[in-house]
Amino acid sequence: MKELSNEHKTRILSSIRDVKDFPKEGIIFKDITTLLNDKEAFNLLMNHLEDRYKDYDLDYVAGIDSRGFIFGAALADRLKIGFVPVRKKGKLPSTTVCEKYELEYGFDEVEIHLDAFHEKVGAKVLLIDDLIATGGTANAAAKLIKKVKANLVEACFLLNLSFLDGKKRVEEHTTVYTIFNV
Repeated sequence: MKELSNEHKTRILSSIRDVKDFPKEGIIFKDITTLLNDKEAFNLLMNHLEDRYKDYDLDYVAGIDSRGFIFGAALADRLKIGFVPVRKKGKLPSTTVCEKYELEYGFDEVEIHLDAFHEKVGAKVLLIDDLIATGGTANAAAKLIKKVKANLVEACFLLNLSFLDGKKRVEEHTTVYTIFNV
């Protein structure tokens, strides 16, 4: 597996816009919409992810609601495997399993279809999202994948907000790969 060159890292990272004071004052939001509409930067990223995971013999990519859907579906298509959405509670139409996680003020839940991996015990799954902050959602998603008896091979994030330490929470379940630590 080849690494991203410094030139390609710079190109991809420079395509992500910082939006100050969103969604509230003091927050710097990492806006990936500018990466998505930059065909060269997005292609560099997807080529890298495809190269990294093509020999993992994965069965599925699971993407976290909602930006993980974008990267996950595109990667699953390139790898010619299935894509599974991990959604916020109440968004999936069939029988689901849920996992609750703590937020700064309260709780939230994510869910996955009970038969998301076609009842293939031990299906090899990659979990993906755009960024990891406190790790609450990703940690809950990792637990869900294990709850339905799939094998979580790795979790992948474009950005790791390293000052928030969320990566450590997910590392309790699987290896974590992040392209950028910010």
